[in-house]
Amino acid sequence: MVVTITDIMNTWNQMGVFSYVLPFLLIFAIVYAILEKTKLLASKEGDKFVNNKGITAIIAVSVSLLSLQFDFVSEFFAVIFPRFGIGLSLLLVFMIFIGFFLPAGNPEGKHVWFGWAILAGVIIWALSSWGSWSGASGFGGWFVEYIWAIVIVGIVVAVVLVVKGKNSE
Repeated sequence: MVVTITDIMNTWNQMGVFSYVLPFLLIFAIVYAILEKTKLLASKEGDKFVNNKGITAIIAVSVSLLSLQFDFVSEFFAVIFPRFGIGLSLLLVFMIFIGFFLPAGNPEGKHVWFGWAILAGVIIWALSSWGSWSGASGFGGWFVEYIWAIVIVGIVVAVVLVVKGKNSE
């Protein structure tokens, strides 16, 4: 019997790991850390304040369980974290392109525009070919319909910038 990562992830999803366990752990850790750091429930022992870790843990568990009661948090996490992952991927691509086109020996930033243009093209291509954004009503449908207008406007802007750069010199 072959078990794939997809099978494991689907099993975890059916067990509620992504809807309940991980949100519970995340909320618990954040509430516990905030209560510990702020020493909101600390008592004074001698000349310093000391947290009662048992009470802090009970409050963190209670808040975590109560927040999962009506599935608002689970639904919100199901929406925000996949998009957060996409945002991190775009940020990584941005940093790679800027690092590629702005090497240490080029501190003035010459030819960085080329990296920005390629980066914009990669992001637009990725978003337009992504299944959730494609189709007639999504970004992909809009992008396919107006691609030549975008290319022409880009060429006009590039020509204006080149001519302006030559005139300023």
